Amino acid sequence: MEFIVHDTLTPMAELLEQPLERRPGLLREVLAPMRTAIPMPGDSVDLHHRGNGFRVDADDPRYLPAVRRMIEEDVLGQVERELNRASERLKDVRQPDRLQVMLVLGNPDDDYLMNVTGGYYGMAGATGWLYLLAWPSDDVIGRIAHCAVHEFHHAVRHTSVEWDPATVTVGEHVLSEGLAEAFVRELSGPEAMGPWSSRVTGAEYERAHERIMADIDLPGMWNTPAYVLGDTAARLFGGQPRGIPDMAGYAVGLRLVEAHLAATGMTAAESTVLPAARILASSAS
Repeated sequence: MEFIVHDTLTPMAELLEQPLERRPGLLREVLAPMRTAIPMPGDSVDLHHRGNGFRVDADDPRYLPAVRRMIEEDVLGQVERELNRASERLKDVRQPDRLQVMLVLGNPDDDYLMNVTGGYYGMAGATGWLYLLAWPSDDVIGRIAHCAVHEFHHAVRHTSVEWDPATVTVGEHVLSEGLAEAFVRELSGPEAMGPWSSRVTGAEYERAHERIMADIDLPGMWNTPAYVLGDTAARLFGGQPRGIPDMAGYAVGLRLVEAHLAATGMTAAESTVLPAARILASSAS
């Protein structure tokens, strides 16, 4: 398993020292290696801004110190080391041959990033890339590498469990998030977990659980994110809100996975490539 963690921090720091008119072009150069893996049309700078990234059309005195802090604390080195630890833990599972990693600075004034996702998030798919975006606050900077592990777990699972956008179900999507968080906890402890699975509790959780379970077999990637990410994301990205609190799918997915682990005695690592139907069946037993 080969990881290529691109040094995006040095060029971002250099970019932020340049005049504003030069910054969009320099950002396109930073993002260029990953552009072909992004299916969305449009200019990469526009996609970056729409995706909660730092602004290159406005000066902000917070940006450069934030990037320098990630350099000083060796966040990219942390990412690579944690990914290698995760790969070793999953050595008995088929993995992608190579994954490239790109970390980009987030926008601290973006409400969705800061107040819904907790200041950071990642994305992984079948493209051979892991994408991480973060605003490195005190609560976030030590968790960026663990977010990379969460996304790596998705990539590993998808080497064995089919992820067809046309047929993937709410159940598969919810469980994949629960499994990834359970694996992060198993590898590095509960403090490594993201804020997503603990966000929804009590009666709000019970309502979300009931709503998600009612549509657990609903297929299609145009449907499933609303159940995982919740209504704010559905509205933001042009989907149909389903009455789901923000990030509730992570909490429901983790609870289902925990019930499966308790019923079977398996670990999250051992469960990585189990079919969703099997996990759901054991979680109900």
